[in-house]
Amino acid sequence: MDEGWYRTALGLGRLALRALDVTLETRGLEHVPATGPVILAATHVSYLDSLPICLAARERGRFPRFLSRHDVWQTPGLAYPMDRMGHIPVDRDAPAAAYLRARRMLREGEAVGIFPEAGISYSFTVRSLMRGTVALARETGAVIVPTALWGSQRIYSVGRPVDGVEPGPDLTRGRRIDVCFGEPITLGAADLVAGTTELGLRLTELLEGLQELPHHQPRAGEHAPWHPAHLGGHAPDREEALVLDQLPRSALSPSWGPSGPPGLPVPGELARAATAAG
Repeated sequence: MDEGWYRTALGLGRLALRALDVTLETRGLEHVPATGPVILAATHVSYLDSLPICLAARERGRFPRFLSRHDVWQTPGLAYPMDRMGHIPVDRDAPAAAYLRARRMLREGEAVGIFPEAGISYSFTVRSLMRGTVALARETGAVIVPTALWGSQRIYSVGRPVDGVEPGPDLTRGRRIDVCFGEPITLGAADLVAGTTELGLRLTELLEGLQELPHHQPRAGEHAPWHPAHLGGHAPDREEALVLDQLPRSALSPSWGPSGPPGLPVPGELARAATAAG
């Protein structure tokens, strides 16, 4: 692994955000350990999500090694830098190699970034989660830092296909991306289902806390396909998203979020607390 490649990539990413006049705001950075094994378990709302998370984590001296779809390595010119930065290709049909590599990196004290949803959520809610995040934490003793971000979906994300074609990037200037790191989760010998359910709840709290911030609200009468339906936007609701989301069979179905069972903590509570503290 070569941190020089990583610094160069972050520098180019920072320049791209600056060219688009994107404001990046980070909360809860103190929850990211400066040393030792840590899993940054993040919500996934756009194709750009790893960049703001990595830029934020860099402020703590961390270079997260992200698990990413293996087809990224098939893009001309990307395989070599992705390898040099230490990112980990994931083949959904044979994920064991990625798991073992992430486990080794955590045992070496690295920060590993994971999108537990294993794909972007069309509903912009926390969809079904893979159990691998909790399994890695249990095997290695790494803490999990639940991480949410919002705003990047307005630049380039999924959406309802029109004539079979999904929306392309929107390069409108002046967007804002918020990243929120929640309090670390230490699982010990937690059951995989229980631990993954806790992670889903925590991610939902953080994400909805960001979605409810005033500067992320749709204007009156605005058509907002970039905002979740249950919060007044026009993105696909969870039922419609089930048809669009490409979910691995082994993912744990959500008991969190807008369709979760009664008695769950109020969504957004953790992120609003982090916002007030920040």
